[in-house]
Amino acid sequence: MKDLVANFPKQLQEALNIAQQAKISAPKKIDNILITGLGGSGIGGTVIAELAVKLSAVPITISKDYFIPAFVSESTLVIVCSYSGNTEETINAMQLAMQKKAQFVCITSGGKVKEIAEQNKFDLIVIPGGFPPRSCIGYSLVQLLHVFEVKQIANLNYKKEVETAIALLIEKEADIKQKAKTFADKLHNKIPVIYSLGNTEGLAVRFRQQINENSKMLCWHHVIPEMNHNELVGWAGGSKDLAVCILRTNYDYERNITRLNINKEIFSKYTDTVFEIVAEGNSPLVQSLYLIHLTDWVSCYLADLKNIDPTEVKVIDFLKGALAKV
Repeated sequence: MKDLVANFPKQLQEALNIAQQAKISAPKKIDNILITGLGGSGIGGTVIAELAVKLSAVPITISKDYFIPAFVSESTLVIVCSYSGNTEETINAMQLAMQKKAQFVCITSGGKVKEIAEQNKFDLIVIPGGFPPRSCIGYSLVQLLHVFEVKQIANLNYKKEVETAIALLIEKEADIKQKAKTFADKLHNKIPVIYSLGNTEGLAVRFRQQINENSKMLCWHHVIPEMNHNELVGWAGGSKDLAVCILRTNYDYERNITRLNINKEIFSKYTDTVFEIVAEGNSPLVQSLYLIHLTDWVSCYLADLKNIDPTEVKVIDFLKGALAKV
């Protein structure tokens, strides 16, 4: 897993090359967008939807289920994200959207999704297969950015921005790894509580998922300001077993920063471990890629501290095996 994390900048460059060669049809009338995908396959959609929210003239909905919203129609663009191409929830959602005659773009390495896309002549982007889905977020993120640009949903100047991120990650790699080791030490033998501000929940979700899968740890996440209206009261039951990790960018809204500073005073009454992971970069997209890379390293170093294999996911394998028998 460390090799896969270290390969992230190279993966981003390869993803750019794939995007430039992808054949995506010209945009038609699009009233709304549905991105369907789960786990490591689907998190890219969550991140991109937040980055595009201020640019897209149409609503973007993320689905992580077997089903689709009632609004799906011929003017809905459905972006199917399944790394393996065999995610049963995603395939079911895809088939339901086909009944509604939706427009499709499929991002996959193969499997049933690729087969359905080819049979129906849907737009299809094939990415390299054979890796854990959570280690391939770079492939899916860049393809989503490309689709958003070609379909005229939102132009994030992605090629230049991703190239900038690649250069930054390579330049800062030693510093990123050192920071990640420090943050992993703070989280070791604790229950991580991850907070983000405003429209960066996808980054918090990604970090939580990586801790779950790579570090084999339970944790939770929430977002400021929403958590100020519910979870903050729950801190009356806080303890020193908890470690608060706050993801920060240069684009956090000033009122949310004010809230955060007050929140930190409250957290500190119940735990000694409250710290921030601060993004670097000159745009929201670059900072997002920076935080993804840094927190991926944190999850790997936590696995080291626990002396466990970050790649192993036997529990998920058991679940899939059990479901296949039903």
